[in-house]
Amino acid sequence: MSFIVTARKWRPQIFNDVVGQEHITATLKNAIKNNRIAHAYIFTGPRGVGKTTTARILAKALNCLNPVDSEPCNKCELCLSIQNGQSMDIIEIDGASNRGIDEIRTLRESVKYAPSRGKYKIYIIDEVHMLTKESFNAFLKTLEEPPSHTVFIFATTDIQKIPLTIISRCQRFDFRRIQLNTIKSLLKEIAKSENIEIEDKTLTIIAKKADGALRDAESFFDQVVSYCGNKIDQETVSKMLNLIDDEIYFNISDAVLKKDFNEVFRVSGILFDNGYDFGDFINGLIEHFRNILTVILTKKTELVETAEVYKSHYLEYIGKYTEGDLLRILNFLNKTQQEMRFTQNHRLKVEISLSHLIGLERSLTISELLGRIDTNSSLNTDQHIFREPEKKNYNPLRLGIPVEKPNVDKPIILTETWEPIKKEPLKVTLIGKNPVKEIRPKEASHIDLSDFSFDTIVKNWEVFVNAVITEKKFSLGPYVGNLELVSLEGNKLKVFLSDEDGKKSFGLDKDYLAKKTAEIFGKKIIFQFEDHSPKSIGSNGSKNDPIFKGEKGIDDPLVDLIIEELGGEEITG
Repeated sequence: MSFIVTARKWRPQIFNDVVGQEHITATLKNAIKNNRIAHAYIFTGPRGVGKTTTARILAKALNCLNPVDSEPCNKCELCLSIQNGQSMDIIEIDGASNRGIDEIRTLRESVKYAPSRGKYKIYIIDEVHMLTKESFNAFLKTLEEPPSHTVFIFATTDIQKIPLTIISRCQRFDFRRIQLNTIKSLLKEIAKSENIEIEDKTLTIIAKKADGALRDAESFFDQVVSYCGNKIDQETVSKMLNLIDDEIYFNISDAVLKKDFNEVFRVSGILFDNGYDFGDFINGLIEHFRNILTVILTKKTELVETAEVYKSHYLEYIGKYTEGDLLRILNFLNKTQQEMRFTQNHRLKVEISLSHLIGLERSLTISELLGRIDTNSSLNTDQHIFREPEKKNYNPLRLGIPVEKPNVDKPIILTETWEPIKKEPLKVTLIGKNPVKEIRPKEASHIDLSDFSFDTIVKNWEVFVNAVITEKKFSLGPYVGNLELVSLEGNKLKVFLSDEDGKKSFGLDKDYLAKKTAEIFGKKIIFQFEDHSPKSIGSNGSKNDPIFKGEKGIDDPLVDLIIEELGGEEITG
């Protein structure tokens, strides 16, 4: 008997044998059981996941003479004829080679005839998306209202190319990629029945190479058996299928933790000597760090598609990598993957990228840093002793570099009571039109207030001016120093000020001036502005009083200051 490939030999013959598509097979079985058969089905999904196989099983189940729980018996005359491809009621059409409008017209004519032996006449059109637009349009009416004995089953790997008018007339079933563990289980069962020794690592390599397609996995399995015989080892399979060993990826992730740059060139040499594709290596490295991120986030390995021996290795990375570090690494590798397309020397690019990857410094969030500070700080509230936080022997911004611990032997004592620091009062110097001598504001409390008169006000005017400048430095202060005293009537002090803005400031600070004059002169004073500068003092004052400044022939402290400090010369005339 001639050799039959595994994909054909182990093709499922009943719904229960279809692996990875339970959501579809259960629906179809219930539809048959309840006699809810649609006139058109469309099966879509990746290659090699069981679309055509499921269509054939459905055709057998609809025409089986002795169905068992909505499954074909595979023993009756009709089931055997369908299996052998001899049934006239099951028509399989290749959409790629029968895509024209003439073939569709022929199909429209043939659907009118009743099935020869079975209950239904079933048309299975594979790769239906290859039909032309005109063919689809010609097929619309027949698909919408076919004869009651006709059932259409379409299969496609590219559902986007099928018009919505066709899809809306069919029941759509989406087939999934088959999981790695499901493929491994089936291959292990096949190997056991064929007396072939194969280990879990090798099964993982074949299943990952198939990328979710069971038919591809079975084809790789046949190829491996042809090369290795009945005893298959991992190393031989990796070389034959040109696949990179997962150990290389673990060596890189370990080197990142150890900051071992020598591993970069060792791995690069292995890839180059074995003829591995550097682009495939970067893709595998991205998947490897994705697996590490998955394990760290979930603390489990159920979402990692790898051999059992490697799952325990992934668990060892918990606590060694942080989520932020892995996100930075994955982002960096994704950029490297994009840059590989524009690089001629892939080996050099990979070596540089791996060196950058190993040299990446560990990242910590501000919350983590503050959390470590709070954890290492201790405050004894009973004794009011605060000790400086003890720093651990590590650097949070760089892995593997110890940091010298500070000396925390001497605690800082927080006393129960404290005294404010005594400061000398600030010296205030009036810088304006009429500068005066430096005095301390506190001297105002020592003024003799027994005799309230114009002479007393003139005598103590400098104290009042400096006090106002100290408290109202930017509003009222500049104008008080420029006042010219005229006379005193009761508590009304007549003054002259040439600046109109200054007069408004006096009005705004009227309450403050009343309070301040009462504090210094012993009585509230009301300021009244005169329209003209005084020409004579009369009995209330003298030209020699220091309050009259800036007139020619009279000593002016500002003039003396300029002459003394800046070396100026007074010019009269």
